[in-house]
Parts: sequence; C-alpha cells; structure tokens
Amino acid sequence: MRHPAGTSGSRGAVRSGHRPFLLLSIRGEDEAADDEYRSMRRFAGLDATGMRRIRLTHEPLGRIDLDDWSGIVLGGGPFNVSDPPEVKSAIQCRAESELLALLQRIVEQDHPFLGCCYGVGTLGTVIGATIDRTYAEPVGGVTVSVTDEGRDDPLFAPLPATFEAFGGHREAATTLPPGAVRLAASAGCPVQAFRVGRNVYATQFHPELDLDGMLTRIDVYKGHGYFAPESAEALKSEVRRWDVRHAPTVLQQFVRRYAR
Repeated sequence: MRHPAGTSGSRGAVRSGHRPFLLLSIRGEDEAADDEYRSMRRFAGLDATGMRRIRLTHEPLGRIDLDDWSGIVLGGGPFNVSDPPEVKSAIQCRAESELLALLQRIVEQDHPFLGCCYGVGTLGTVIGATIDRTYAEPVGGVTVSVTDEGRDDPLFAPLPATFEAFGGHREAATTLPPGAVRLAASAGCPVQAFRVGRNVYATQFHPELDLDGMLTRIDVYKGHGYFAPESAEALKSEVRRWDVRHAPTVLQQFVRRYAR
C-alpha cells in the first residue's frame, strides 16, 4: 500500500471510520498546490486525515491499492497529455505514465475517481477519447450547462440546469467514445464533464476553485502562457464578476456518495 503524507505529517491510510480519499497533485508550485489541497478538503468537508495527498511533481506515485481509498481525486495543473513528447519534462513524462497506468486500473475496476481539468485529458486518453486543442478555453469564468444525461447523474443532478464555474485549459475532449456519458457542456467546450462506468468522472471546469483560489492561480501562473502577464490585474477584476457557488457541489456529492 502507498502511504502518502498529508499536511499533518501523519502517514498511512485511516483504519477506523471512513477510508480516506487520495488527492493526486501535479502542481509543482507550493502556493498553488497547497491552496488546491486546502480547497479540496474544505469543499469536501475533510481534514488532512480524510484526504491525503501525493505531489507527483515531488515524488513517484508508488504502488496504490485501490481498496485502501474511498475515492481518488486528480487535480489540475499545467500538464497537457496532448503536448508532443519532446516538449514534456522528465517529471511530466514520469507522472503521466504513472497516472495513465493507474487510470487503466481505475476504469477496469470502476473505482470512484474524480479528475478535475487534467482529468479530462488523462482519463480521456485511457478510454480512447480525442484529446486536442480544438476547444481550449481562456482562464476565467465559464457558464456550464448540465446535459439530459447529467440530470440523471447523482453528482450533477443537484446542480442548476446552468451554473458558473472557473476554468482555463489548453486541451479538451473533442469526441468521446461509445459508452462514455457526457454530463455537462459549455458554449466553447462541448465536453465539460463525462462519466465512465458508474463511478469514474472527469470535469473540465474546476469544482474546487473559488474566487480566492482563482486569484492565487492567476498570480502563480501569470508567466505560464495562459494569458499575457500584464493582463493579470484586469483578469482578477473580471473573475470577481462570476458566481461560482454551485460548482463545488460536484466535489461534495462525490465525497458524500463514496465515503466508505
């Protein structure tokens, strides 16, 4: 069993009460990674014992026994599965290889999984979706519409028919293979969320991201090519106009449904 560290410094899976959830992080920058971890736990209603973390930019994934975890969550970051191999760093290549192998097992076992943003690219790759830059969206707010299939899904059914969320991505799913269920869409990106089997999910938008988190990420990633660095302050003003209160429902429902 893999024994990841939480911010409390304790190691090992919880043996009493609910089995913990596992957050897999691909954010190399401490400020963004730590904010993501805090936000995931806060919206999920979990402490560092209830949600452990492995930072794949800092350590190998190691062996994961899926039975030790109530569910696995993958956060977003600057990696893109569809980037040419020659532009990927050694860290990205290693992390991506580990994640794709894990996701293959997750899909085969239909183990609870929620991939946020980068989850679309990784899970989509495993199931044979077309992942490319056709439907990239700029950093900022996005209006998400729940599909008819999403209305019948336990994670998406509690959401309004349309809701606002934060996003920003260079790659997305252009097509899904038969069997994958499209749960949400936006005007600029036809696949904002999908499900595989009964328990494996990916969202293009960020269900863990509130205004404070978005402002942090604008500061951290203003030199990463998502937007012109000189436009950072204007972008901060623009994102303050969005009401993203409903987006965390997906994360909350995931934890409520799969805590065991």
